Amino acid sequence: MDMSNPARKAALYRMVMPGHVCPYGIKSKWLLERKGYAVEDHHLTTREETDAFKEEHGVKTTPQTFLGGERVGGYDALKERFLGEKKDKDAKTYTPVLVIFGVCALMAWAASYWATGSAVSLRGIEWFAAFSMSVLAIQKLRDVESFSTMFLNYDLLAKRWVPYGYIYPFAEGLAGVLMIAGGVFAKIGAPIALVIGTIGAVSVIKAVYVEKRDLKCACVGGNSNVPLGFLSLTENLVMVVMGVWMLVK
Repeated sequence: MDMSNPARKAALYRMVMPGHVCPYGIKSKWLLERKGYAVEDHHLTTREETDAFKEEHGVKTTPQTFLGGERVGGYDALKERFLGEKKDKDAKTYTPVLVIFGVCALMAWAASYWATGSAVSLRGIEWFAAFSMSVLAIQKLRDVESFSTMFLNYDLLAKRWVPYGYIYPFAEGLAGVLMIAGGVFAKIGAPIALVIGTIGAVSVIKAVYVEKRDLKCACVGGNSNVPLGFLSLTENLVMVVMGVWMLVK
């Protein structure tokens, strides 16, 4: 590749200060080099220098990349140009829930293999459900206020008794941990999972499949873009099944 070709040169302006190096600037430089550009890396080393640059070019943020004298923009603009990835903060996605279920499945497999010597076991399946409940509870507990607000959009009990929106993530986490412990502890956690799972399942069915409402799920915490629907219902049904199983096995 001819790196002396002007068409393959990029000018990057990014903040590199004693107390702050812009992470998006580092990512922009990496992406440009990955795409074969020779990068003229211009450091903005003071706040005054950064503000002067923004005013000169009429931009609100840095980093800024120029290709052939044409301003492309920041890191998101580069990703859209090179990778076709356009950032949409409001786009709905199942990715957060799928990632949690995937990692919890691997954790359950590892624990099962260590405890039983088998890659697949009944205890491993129980652990998968309990791990998933616990991790989902952690997501909700990161910001209980935001979770409870989103939860009020569809949960039938929370609409009638607001404190339930605050209690729910603690109850889910407690049930998950008790089920991980097994034995008598699982018998204590089972009724909790059964109750909150049943209320949740009925709430999701009513909101999504009866009323046909287009809502976001609070299952991974407040302010998420996970659609309320099949995966949300699955989370609650898993709790119901686990609650019944732990009580009768």
